[in-house]
Amino acid sequence: MIRTAALYGLLILAVRLMGKRQVAEMEPAEFVVTMLLANLASVPMQDNGLPLLSGVAPILTVLALELILAVLAMKLLPVRRLLNGVPALLIRDGRIDQRALAASRVSLDELEQKLREKDVFDCAEVACAILETDGELTVQLRSAHQPAEKGDVGAPLSPAGLYYNIVADGVVLPENLRAAGLDRAWLRAELARRGVRARDVFLLAVNEAGELRFVERER
Repeated sequence: MIRTAALYGLLILAVRLMGKRQVAEMEPAEFVVTMLLANLASVPMQDNGLPLLSGVAPILTVLALELILAVLAMKLLPVRRLLNGVPALLIRDGRIDQRALAASRVSLDELEQKLREKDVFDCAEVACAILETDGELTVQLRSAHQPAEKGDVGAPLSPAGLYYNIVADGVVLPENLRAAGLDRAWLRAELARRGVRARDVFLLAVNEAGELRFVERER
């Protein structure tokens, strides 16, 4: 009982150190770590002949590796993409991207089921649908099909559309720059106008209407 209680407390501590996101929607790498920790703890719990340290040491090693990779993923875009993948745009302007659907290994039936879970029964009503790295589908409806609010009465429809992150946490995302129909010259001019460099930017995003979201990195 003492061994089990000690390992249980260690696992709770490990999950807490990995962050609250572990309890909710887990990334692929986080899911692997969670399953591995559970398996490592189960062996010394069942076999009293093994020293308790033989179960604690691997758990602490895996936890240390997870924390190191989490820091690297925050700082380095290639590591973040390797561990977590990238979101996939499955529907754009009511049209399903069949290549993105196949690359994500999502069937048409699964896509339609996820849309129905969002109370969407017609792909033509969707402005964009993004498959997030945790497997959730994020859906933005076209302006004409969005639920009306009090402030919308008599207001014109907004053509804002999807926002593209051009700079995220100091890193320029060239594929998003191309998807937004922009180039490096535009980015350099926008950064110069604001008097910052790319590494000083926490978020620079632009939508299809040309509206910008800009957040400078906190020092």
